[in-house]
Amino acid sequence: MTPHDRPFTVWAPRASRVDLVLTDGNHALVAAGDGWWEPAAGTLPEPADDVDYGFLLDGEGPFPDPRSRRQPRGVHELSRRYDHSRHAWGDGAWTGRQLPGGVIYELHIGTFTPEGTFDAAIGRLGHLRALGVDFVEVLPVNDFNGTHNWGYDGVLWYAVHEGYGGPEGYQRFVDACHQAGIGVIQDVVYNHLGPSGNYLPMFGPYLTDGPGNTWGSSVNLDGPGSDTVRRYIIDNALMWLGDYRVDGLRLDAVHALVDHRAVHLLEELASEVAALSAHAGRPLTLIAESDLNDPRLITPREAHGYGLDAQWSDDFHHGVHVALTGETTGYYADFEPLSALAKVLTEGFFHNGTFSSFRGRVHGRPIDTARMPTWRLVVAGQNHDQIGNRAVGDRLTAQLDSGQLGIAAALTLLGPFTPMLFMGEEWGASTPWQFFTSHPEPELGTATAQGRIAEFERMGWDPNVVPDPQDPATFQDSKLDWAESAEGEHARLLQLYRDLIGLRRRHPDLTDPRFDRASVRFDDEARWLVLDRGDTSIVFNLGPDQQKLPAFGATELLFFATDPHARPSFAPGTVTLPPHALLVLGP
Repeated sequence: MTPHDRPFTVWAPRASRVDLVLTDGNHALVAAGDGWWEPAAGTLPEPADDVDYGFLLDGEGPFPDPRSRRQPRGVHELSRRYDHSRHAWGDGAWTGRQLPGGVIYELHIGTFTPEGTFDAAIGRLGHLRALGVDFVEVLPVNDFNGTHNWGYDGVLWYAVHEGYGGPEGYQRFVDACHQAGIGVIQDVVYNHLGPSGNYLPMFGPYLTDGPGNTWGSSVNLDGPGSDTVRRYIIDNALMWLGDYRVDGLRLDAVHALVDHRAVHLLEELASEVAALSAHAGRPLTLIAESDLNDPRLITPREAHGYGLDAQWSDDFHHGVHVALTGETTGYYADFEPLSALAKVLTEGFFHNGTFSSFRGRVHGRPIDTARMPTWRLVVAGQNHDQIGNRAVGDRLTAQLDSGQLGIAAALTLLGPFTPMLFMGEEWGASTPWQFFTSHPEPELGTATAQGRIAEFERMGWDPNVVPDPQDPATFQDSKLDWAESAEGEHARLLQLYRDLIGLRRRHPDLTDPRFDRASVRFDDEARWLVLDRGDTSIVFNLGPDQQKLPAFGATELLFFATDPHARPSFAPGTVTLPPHALLVLGP
């Protein structure tokens, strides 16, 4: 048993005295070596479940346990013990799900339903199952200060936010997902901590004194005391995968992990998760969000990579976004020609050792397409970042017609990579998804809003239209309106998404993970593009005018989508497509 496995032990190398605070009073802890403190033998009875406790550090506090499993009254208050084994799991038939061939659905618990809880989300799993989703990817649920935010300002990584339903609600949610045949990927943040309620520096060297990252001080991964900090992170990852039985983790912004050790934290984490997967007898997946365009992250450890399973590819999003919207400000500038989208579809990254005008330097490294499977890249036409980090949080629905929305869906779902949808995308939700916070400290709320405006100016967006993140209406406006999913064009688009996922299931070409089975033909001026996947061709008319395209090898019409009153026409050697249309041809 390691020190942290014992009740009421804590790592606090910066303290010269540590007292355990319980309802019956304070109890002095004794030093156990290497900065750990624990109750003296025989001084405390076996602790009951649900007991509240905290720690005094040299008389200051009490502070919550850094490994707290529950914070019933918020991040500034006492912790509460929680026994994960009390949940009676009903997912005995669940044996896991591999990522290859899968479809991911990204959601935020607080805005996915009007209630914003795990139990309310369970009530919508039938919708996801009918859609054809294989995984839900859940934005961070660990505890943060306030009632609502995106989840990336967490300060207690082991505790589940009470407003969502706490640890019991989360176990019910994962259990219900598995019983519905859906895996769970949990978004976790190990690159920084939130600004309010972070007491970890009082305990030990969790953060570095050196240069920070975009969000503040960096986590101490390679300095003095970092062995225990790294263990804190890895144990947290194993908690989600073990105690909560989730099927994978999405690792936020791994490019912000400052680690100069010979064995990078990500490689160490991949090794530990592989061991747990072997013991649990089910696939456990690690997906990185990375701005590096470095395939080393997703290269197996046997080939001297970090051994993560997959990573997000923002280049795909940028290529699709520019091709459909024509927006070329900020980081979209390099993606203006259709050749950029074509390159992404066949090489995975657009910037793979090329000059990035937004960064002002060469960026990325090529993927070895002869060896790397395409499913290791997770792609999206829309996601929480690319919507929520726009000035007004507007979705593609605000800019595109139904035909263009269908094209975005088909590029994502029928392309070579692992597709990910963002909640509400499937019916063209009219609600925005904005940046919202609920910092109790007014000065922190003001600083956050000002920081957002500075970011938007670099993208060329009007700062005067940016909603106040602290305004409760910003949060309420971002909740999905489920009623519209059954209405008019929304219902038609929803059926299109179901049909595309069904098509993907039926035709092996559309899940083939070999890069050399995907090729692209296009005409930038005429605005058409053809993606060939084996013997299947997906033909897109991206322009506003009818287009006559040359004939293709595939001849059987498998699928067609555009305005319901327009149809493609075939003639010897040609096919004529209406504006903003797509069709799928098979052999």
